[in-house]
Amino acid sequence: MNNSVLQQLRNICSANCVLTDTESLQIYGVDRTTLWQPAPCAVVLPETIEEVQAVIQCANTENLAVVPAGGRTGLSGGAVAKDGELVLALDRMNKILDLNPVDRTIRCEAGVITQQIQEYAEQHSLFYPVDFASVGSSQIGGNIATNAGGINVIRYGMTRDWVLGLTVVTGAGEILELNRGLIKNNTGYDFRHLFIGSEGTLGIICAATLRLTQPPANRSVQVLGINNFQAIMDVLHIYNGGLPLTAFEFFSDLALSKVMAHKKLSAPLSVRSSYYVLLEFEHNDDSDLATAVELFEQCHNNGLVVDGVLSLTLSQAQNLWRLREDISETLSFAKPYKNDISVRISQMPDFIRAVDLLAEQNYPDFEIVWYGHIGDGNLHLNVLKPDDLSVEEFNQQCARVSIHIAELVASYGGSISAEHGVGLLKKHLLHYSRSDTEITLMRQVKQLFDPNGILNPGKLI
Repeated sequence: MNNSVLQQLRNICSANCVLTDTESLQIYGVDRTTLWQPAPCAVVLPETIEEVQAVIQCANTENLAVVPAGGRTGLSGGAVAKDGELVLALDRMNKILDLNPVDRTIRCEAGVITQQIQEYAEQHSLFYPVDFASVGSSQIGGNIATNAGGINVIRYGMTRDWVLGLTVVTGAGEILELNRGLIKNNTGYDFRHLFIGSEGTLGIICAATLRLTQPPANRSVQVLGINNFQAIMDVLHIYNGGLPLTAFEFFSDLALSKVMAHKKLSAPLSVRSSYYVLLEFEHNDDSDLATAVELFEQCHNNGLVVDGVLSLTLSQAQNLWRLREDISETLSFAKPYKNDISVRISQMPDFIRAVDLLAEQNYPDFEIVWYGHIGDGNLHLNVLKPDDLSVEEFNQQCARVSIHIAELVASYGGSISAEHGVGLLKKHLLHYSRSDTEITLMRQVKQLFDPNGILNPGKLI
């Protein structure tokens, strides 16, 4: 980047908010993927919507590509700046602007950490339900840009279901106020939903109005040991009929072994099983806990469940959740190749058998770790890198196999990216989940909002 452009950016955001040192470029130039080396030309940290607008207008004038960056917790390369792009980071736009207890809404800037929103809502006896492992570092703007999911989707849905309004700066440098926090607004096209899940390719999300809800009742956790996948779906059906589930997660015995070894945790059950289900439910009184015990006994007597444990205190529930929530962090040391795929819940047993067979045939010498949000049809297949393979060679092998997995996903009418987005990692697989006509229309939408193609080029489409 030449000095003239740098000076323009410093005039917009002040000199100390335009970073060019090597350490900052390395930090801000990547997300949690490890396949690309960061190489941005600079990092700019605006503090206001007007500064974001001025940066985008400058980028258009100077033909400068811009990569938006939130908490950079993504797993698909959506926030990677590898080709000399300008990183626009939202860290300084981190204010909670308003909480309205009557409307049950919270308005905040895009750089607010997700956990801060949860805690602020809780202080006002309200609840923001979108929850996942990286809530302590992810930013709400990035959550919206990737339509983040997580552990509560079975009960509360995705991020999309909680966004009532957005303030965005388009790729053309225009400020849009979308939906303005309204619940009912039947006035034509709702552009808000184009920006949710757009991965920063249409505009910069600067602020959002989010819907809040009543806090759930007391929540308890059960972990169940199960020896075949079909039984998991039968257990889901039985528990769904008897308790208000807020989560229904699963993980393999190998996943449990990795977490126990890395985190020095004890086994939750006396008997080891092929799979484990972690389910969470609300209970208003002891009758709900009694129902949970009855449902467990029904599943056990029918041969669906081998063993189980029920939390009786908050600390016990938190410890059981660690068995599931610590998997991703534990596996990160093995530089896994991640597959984030989904099909309809009813297809899960047949689908996972087919994927398992495909993995065995193509990864005979690799460790495969299964876990996911089984209650909403989302599987995470993690292939662990052997010590004797370079990262480059390992990723090349896995990328070839991912084509076959994508073909299988397409045959079930599923998604090659259930919740992690497309970014750089899965762009070549998009046509397995979207038709040629859809992809053409996506390109046309991008052209409309980002006519010069400066926003997150090379991502998604």
